Amino acid sequence: MDGIAKPREVRLSTTPTPETLAALQLGDIVTLDGLIYTAREGVYMRALEDGANIPMELPAESAANFHCSPAATIRDDGSFDMGAVTATASFRFAKWLPEWFDKSGAKLIIGKGGMSSKDYKDYFVPNGAVYLSTVGYGTGALLGRGIEKVEAVHWHAELGLAQAMWVIRACNMGPFIVASDLAGNCLFERENAKISAGLDAVYEGTRPAVLKRFGETDDRSDELI
Repeated sequence: MDGIAKPREVRLSTTPTPETLAALQLGDIVTLDGLIYTAREGVYMRALEDGANIPMELPAESAANFHCSPAATIRDDGSFDMGAVTATASFRFAKWLPEWFDKSGAKLIIGKGGMSSKDYKDYFVPNGAVYLSTVGYGTGALLGRGIEKVEAVHWHAELGLAQAMWVIRACNMGPFIVASDLAGNCLFERENAKISAGLDAVYEGTRPAVLKRFGETDDRSDELI
């Protein structure tokens, strides 16, 4: 449509340089090449709380940590079958990130829904990292097309397939959207502020809430979580 800027498209290595990360802008559409590892609460607890050795050379092999639960199995012959890779909500793992950044050297955290600008400023900025979000829901199969092969799976016996550390070789895998930058700016909060500024005008003239059910309010700035 006229007057609407098209997002930039960036093809990014999973071992990005500081200069490449600095060039990313909020709202850029990213696809990834290289090794990506999945790590969420099971991996964090095993590596950070239990002190287990991480079975990869991080960040040399990969600086991209994907919060996801892949639709995957291990065949009887030891080979892998992975189709969709469905992201999970990243805010649940924020408490582990400071120590994980120290231990892993991660520069790309990938997941769903993002985190708060405070998390970005407190955890990501000091470590030169950015957050990439999946674009919408139901994109697991689309992301699965970018899987060239499964290199390995670690700790599946201890953690189960969903929580295990899967190592994926990606080729043009995406799309993801840049949801935080190196300054800690937050795409979702920026866009929410734009939307909130016009909410009163949208609801002008509507009837007030009368049923008083749980969650009903006339304060359009309220958010129910």
